[in-house]
Amino acid sequence: MLDGPLLVIAGAGTGKTRTLVHRVAHLVEIGVDPRWILLLTFTRRAAEEMLRRASLLIDNRCDRVAGGTFHSFANLTLREFGRRIGLLPQFSIMDRPDSEDVIQLVRAQLGLNTKEKRFPRKQTVAEIFSMALNKELTLPDLIEREYPHLGDALDDILKLYELYVSYKNEKALVDYDDLLVKLRHLLEENEDLRQRLSERHRFIMVDEYQDTNRLQARIVRLLAAAHDNVMVVGDDAQSIYSFRGANF
Repeated sequence: MLDGPLLVIAGAGTGKTRTLVHRVAHLVEIGVDPRWILLLTFTRRAAEEMLRRASLLIDNRCDRVAGGTFHSFANLTLREFGRRIGLLPQFSIMDRPDSEDVIQLVRAQLGLNTKEKRFPRKQTVAEIFSMALNKELTLPDLIEREYPHLGDALDDILKLYELYVSYKNEKALVDYDDLLVKLRHLLEENEDLRQRLSERHRFIMVDEYQDTNRLQARIVRLLAAAHDNVMVVGDDAQSIYSFRGANF
């Protein structure tokens, strides 16, 4: 089967990854331009290894397949087209410790770091912000569901989030979650670009699909706007990232 959506569900050790490798090699072997293939994985190393194995099956044409993580793909796409949503290509990416340091900075600006006022630690606040974005929930909804003990701090958390976002925008900073959120926004708001990227990536494959979240699934659907050529493989029994919002 060449065109159309494919869902492959199988247990551990049954060859799910090998199936993707052979799919890539087969597409290239029958004449599909490698640059039309997009392989999304959870680590860069996994993508590199899969494409290496595909090359061993045929030849080094597989080196031209676009392969990487959701975040690396978002990074490259935003640097190329981010101006459309007001994001300069020179933006800097913050890792989690960087994000926590910025949260601590703006928390101090709001006077929320005094001993007289109990407030969640910067690590907890960063976790809350990230979870809300990945589960596509508002902060009030997330706190009500997952952190009811922080209900009294909700107003301050909302103020902190607003200042955190403003700080990032002023400094041209994005965190890892911003990469996905801004990519989704870019695709949703620019129909011509959505079609262009969909035609560029005519065959989309996703490994370990059970560990994607709603935000990542939405991005995949937007990238497939011009076709339904999406193949995903996974095992619902191996989903381990629900704490990050994964939903098989």
